[in-house]
Amino acid sequence: MRVVAGEVRGRRLVAPAGSDTRPTLDRVREAMFNSLVSLDAVRDARVLDLYAGSGALGIEAISRGASSCVFIDVDRDARRAIDTNLATTGYTDRSTVVGRDVVSWLQESVATADPARRDFDLVLVDPPYATDEAQWTVLFDALTVLAAGGVVVAESARSVVCPEGWDAQREKRYGGTLVTILLPPDRPESV
Repeated sequence: MRVVAGEVRGRRLVAPAGSDTRPTLDRVREAMFNSLVSLDAVRDARVLDLYAGSGALGIEAISRGASSCVFIDVDRDARRAIDTNLATTGYTDRSTVVGRDVVSWLQESVATADPARRDFDLVLVDPPYATDEAQWTVLFDALTVLAAGGVVVAESARSVVCPEGWDAQREKRYGGTLVTILLPPDRPESV
């Protein structure tokens, strides 16, 4: 696994130990980010990488010009891999690694007024493929607030039903991985 393009192109990345993490293949990351760059969704973006695993998606975003990334993963081995990869790429100072359950972190972030936990321009969501529709709904509800006006990329094994107001811009299958680029609705006034 390597960084596909940008500032640290070709830099090798490590994957977490074990089989709980499913790193996004280089060719899938390349195609995904080529689409995101064409949408002008990467340059200077504040990125949120959910279920970050190795951190390859968020690191790819920074390499291609994103300003910062918050990596969320509950797994200790995943966080060690992210820390190693950030040190390897020199992106430690532009990154925050959070060891929390994604859903609880999202719900807490929606409830807080802390701007560091809101207003993400690009959100990368790569949950376990077993994630059901109810869990996706929770994710989308939180991202309606946290990523309003931004872009959300969802990786899944099958099509994900988007809530009303969400706009699926592009959907492409790469083997067993379906990548969907989505635009959340404008932020609700009550938030």
